[in-house]
Amino acid sequence: MTTSSTRHADPDENPYVEEPPTDFDPVAELSPEAAAEQAARLRAAVREHDHRYYVEADPLISDEAYDALFARLRALEDAFDLPTENSPTRRVGGEPLDELEAVEHVAPMLSIDNDTDAAAVREFDERVREGLVDAADSGDLPEFDPDDLAYVCEPKFDGLSIEVIYEDGEYVRAATRGDGREGDDVTDQVRTIPSVPGRLRGDDHPDRLAVRGEVYMPRDAFEAYNEALIERGEEPFANPRNAAAGTLRQLDPAVVAERPLDVFFFDVLAWETDGSEDSDASARPERHRDALDAFESLGLRRNDRVAVVDGIEAAIDYRDEILAAREDLNYAVDGVVIKVDALAHREALGTTSRAPRWAFAHKFPPRTATTTVEGVTVQVGRTGRLTPVAELSPVDVGGVTVSRATLHNPAEIEALGVNVGDRVRIYRAGDVIPYVPEVVEKRSEGTYAFPDACPVCGAAVVRDGPLAFCTGGLGCPAQLERAVEHWARRDALDVEGLGPERVEQLREAGLVESLPDLYDLTVEDLTGLEGWGETSAENLIAELDATREPSLDDFLAGLGIPDVGATTARALAAHFGTLDALLDADEAALREVDDVGPEVAESIRTFLDNEENRAAIEGLRERGVDPEPFETGAGDGPADALGGLTFVFTGSLSVPRSDAQAHVEAHGANATSSVSGNTDYLVAGESPGRSKRDDAAAEDVPVLDEGEFADLLADRGVAWPPEADA
Repeated sequence: MTTSSTRHADPDENPYVEEPPTDFDPVAELSPEAAAEQAARLRAAVREHDHRYYVEADPLISDEAYDALFARLRALEDAFDLPTENSPTRRVGGEPLDELEAVEHVAPMLSIDNDTDAAAVREFDERVREGLVDAADSGDLPEFDPDDLAYVCEPKFDGLSIEVIYEDGEYVRAATRGDGREGDDVTDQVRTIPSVPGRLRGDDHPDRLAVRGEVYMPRDAFEAYNEALIERGEEPFANPRNAAAGTLRQLDPAVVAERPLDVFFFDVLAWETDGSEDSDASARPERHRDALDAFESLGLRRNDRVAVVDGIEAAIDYRDEILAAREDLNYAVDGVVIKVDALAHREALGTTSRAPRWAFAHKFPPRTATTTVEGVTVQVGRTGRLTPVAELSPVDVGGVTVSRATLHNPAEIEALGVNVGDRVRIYRAGDVIPYVPEVVEKRSEGTYAFPDACPVCGAAVVRDGPLAFCTGGLGCPAQLERAVEHWARRDALDVEGLGPERVEQLREAGLVESLPDLYDLTVEDLTGLEGWGETSAENLIAELDATREPSLDDFLAGLGIPDVGATTARALAAHFGTLDALLDADEAALREVDDVGPEVAESIRTFLDNEENRAAIEGLRERGVDPEPFETGAGDGPADALGGLTFVFTGSLSVPRSDAQAHVEAHGANATSSVSGNTDYLVAGESPGRSKRDDAAAEDVPVLDEGEFADLLADRGVAWPPEADA
């Protein structure tokens, strides 16, 4: 039983922990003071119940009682406008985001060296021992007793790695791993995961704690969720990892809240205390095993299959035990991670540029089986890329029935020499989509002939290196359907009510055979379809009408030009100013745009030269969808007020980082993602990353906090924040 000192709520002091009353007085009869006091107790109690249910799997109360407490808390917060920043009620989601901001990690999130061979694991152990002996001999380590070398062994989860930061015990930020230095800010999304506490348990926690965890979708929940998707006629996820990764990158936190994500925490990235005598903050544990115990007392969910072992042979045995139990686990694993236990030993061993020297992943062997190719299906993606898929005689691969496997591209088919009727090996590792690594028995003559014409629209197929593409552009139904979905996305034209199901319905009804057809739709057209009422039809027409004068960057992002996302679209818009100028630009002119290299320039020019794509653009303009010229100035500051300056932003500012970048660019400055000798200022918000600050110090680049940044802009006649523009 967890002690009261590390609980969110003590049952002796909080009536809502054990056998809670649910017959509340009417909210209207409470004073603001009484409501705030009751809400505080309810928050603490709900946090405790969340922990007992999601982390310890040992609930104290019934679901009905929990629902009553949760509903009461929401009612109080709504009625009295109480703060909800880290309230459990925030789990249901928040306001949708325009995009995911890039944030720098407080410490690098490194990769781990790995191998499936036990010999490589033993070599890792030899390197660790030699390194510690050398460190002791050189004085970097006080002493090293080989008998004191212990390893902590953990399952290697196959999910999405995240950084989560707590300050003064409160949840403040979460980010994906990204490239190890920077990741996507998914604070609002991770907040909705029930096993991620909004506040740490107890008071004995560091002033600032950054932990690494793995977000995953439990297998049973994944299967149930996929069944629900299929019942709704939607495409199911390929595997739990894709489901978790795709969910966490959703811009709408409410969507994330609806999906069954969970998390395991497994490492410390930063453990900081202020060092003052009156601080209650605990010191960082000296062993990894103790850090994991601290996680448990702080309310951070850890895996229950972690083991501390003496000697590398015991670690190898642990890996074999987890491999044997793999199919019984309710989460995907692809190996085990072996870590040096003592923090002092870790610090003495250090890291390489990409991986710690004190950890090693002993991977599981890949899952394989042999079966027969019964056919090949060629799929057409939004960009026109053709992907061949092998249709297989169903076969069991690691407990999963596989009937389809990707063949990647035409070059892969040619390299394999595969054809219908051949016996092939199927490879499935880490629960990813299966693929064909080899033909084991040639039963056909020749190699599968990749089509010269698109299987959907009949347009010519062209090769680009190993890949193949349909040249039909927006005239190809397969590309068009996905193009319409892309046009409506939040980071493009943001047309609410035009999701995949409705796009497919409009296509099947013959109402949308080109992108411009969207703007010919009438209320009568829509109400004649199943599931459409007068209100929903009028709403969609109004949404479409609102996009008839889009910004140039939104228009370009909405077209779905390969390699052109929101950032590149804005750079193109800022550089050329008008759509006509961009349409007339040759590849040399395109390469003058920041971040547009030769390949991207060629991709843009190829898209714009396609007759079907050009017809779609002209058709949009004929229907009044004509993008406005890009405005190079903003507010009351001159357009060139910041001309010649280059800014880099890190940490959390009072506005989204993309808005800050757009604001300085609108006044003539450059905004880049990394610090170099050409950088004039690094602007550091809250929780800034260490790497950019280190780079700034190395390059002698001044670092400004947000207040100093605002002063700099004010001196040049530019208001801050952007909303302050007149």
